[in-house]
Amino acid sequence: MLTVGDRFPAFRLKAVTSKEAKFEEITDQSFPGQWKVYFFWPKDFTFVCPTEIVGFGALDGEFKDRDAQLVGGSTDSEFVHHAWRQSREDLGKLGFPWLADIKKELAGALGILDQEEGVAKRATFVVDPDGIIRFVDVTDMSVGRNPKEVLRVLDALQTDELCPCNWKKGEETIKLAA
Repeated sequence: MLTVGDRFPAFRLKAVTSKEAKFEEITDQSFPGQWKVYFFWPKDFTFVCPTEIVGFGALDGEFKDRDAQLVGGSTDSEFVHHAWRQSREDLGKLGFPWLADIKKELAGALGILDQEEGVAKRATFVVDPDGIIRFVDVTDMSVGRNPKEVLRVLDALQTDELCPCNWKKGEETIKLAA
């Protein structure tokens, strides 16, 4: 699995970007100069996944305030993503792209393809504007993530300073003696 310090892999995938049938091509070069928060879920039309997607969506404005672009994705097709967004009002309201990694190339390159199920693991990658992975989190398929924690880590990374345990934006960072 790729980890902190590795370059996020090159990719070119179709994505659904709205409740309407709006499809776009997204690449690793999309959103230049921004931080990216890529988060993957196992399958559309499931139970834990929508709670996470809506959770990230609720913080989309805060990620944008930090010059970070949310990008969701799974190994489902763009048509399945579209159908799922149409089937649920809460998912239909979301404006960030959902990648359709139907060939499982990106999940494979990241090392997050579950060999038993053949789907993406529940994984999060925070990638800096230079394409370097700065944070990785993978949970068990049955355990949802905490999007607020991802935002907290992004805040800490953007300070470019030492941040203690449970540090929050606006708090003092660790200053080394000169």
